[in-house]
Amino acid sequence: MSNKVWRITKHEGIENLRLTTEDVPKPGPDQVLLRVRAVSLNYRDWAVLNGFYPRPYAEEGRLIPCSDAAGDIVEIGEGVTKVKKGQRVCSLFFQTWFKGEMEEEDMLQTLGAPIHGVLAQYVVLSQDGVIKFPDFLSYEEAATLPCAALTAWQGTFVTTRHVGPHCTTLTQGTGGVSIFALQFARLAGNRVIVTSSTDEKLAKAKELGADDLINYRKTPEWHQEARKINDGRGIDNVIEIGGPGTINRSLQAIKKYGDVQAIGFRTQGTDSNVATEMVYSCSQVHGIFVGNKKMFEDMNRQVSVTTYL
Repeated sequence: MSNKVWRITKHEGIENLRLTTEDVPKPGPDQVLLRVRAVSLNYRDWAVLNGFYPRPYAEEGRLIPCSDAAGDIVEIGEGVTKVKKGQRVCSLFFQTWFKGEMEEEDMLQTLGAPIHGVLAQYVVLSQDGVIKFPDFLSYEEAATLPCAALTAWQGTFVTTRHVGPHCTTLTQGTGGVSIFALQFARLAGNRVIVTSSTDEKLAKAKELGADDLINYRKTPEWHQEARKINDGRGIDNVIEIGGPGTINRSLQAIKKYGDVQAIGFRTQGTDSNVATEMVYSCSQVHGIFVGNKKMFEDMNRQVSVTTYL
């Protein structure tokens, strides 16, 4: 039996992604062999492929990309007791961050960079590095959970102080994290404002539960519009995806003692007054880097009883 594996030969664009045929790996002690059924793509995967993501990588010129997979456990190694052969599981982005605060060492154990990822038919992972997903989800749906969903979960339920019907959440854009954040915030009872670049994308966000919509192409000063929508008092929690080009506006959009969940780095910019804006808004800015296994377990329990997500 052979294993189709994608590897990056140079971190200079998609033309350097090569499909290889290799032996199927064998799981060692405390490891499982995962038959990958679906892989989801994140902005981070594009950044790794193009050399924009911080090195080192596991094998320069041979890195297996991507971090988010769903599949079946088809073989287990000696000492595996936490999962069983035949179970449907997702990969964990952090292979060693299970609860509490992240340690420096955990940063070196993230799939798709610096260690090998999951873009292959078969991959070996630690028994602690996989997690069962809700039964009603397809492989394709489950493969979107490890990064996009978990990041959104942390930003809407874990690190914010503002959860409930009296609170307002603003999500930037309509990418994976933002769409999950929209649905999780609605689940919490929050009013949700969504920004995006097209009316078509905003229409889809409305279908998914958004209360208010802002086209930031038509309304460049979207932070002012957001405050106006919320009766001038500012936003409780902003899901900040843009980074350098949007962080100041996010801080100007929030209310006093509001939260900003700093997640992405999609935009370019030279915002230089971040410290000043933080002081004036009395805000908390939280850096969000996906999440740990305990958060994933909590998220799965909620998703399991919330079928409209």
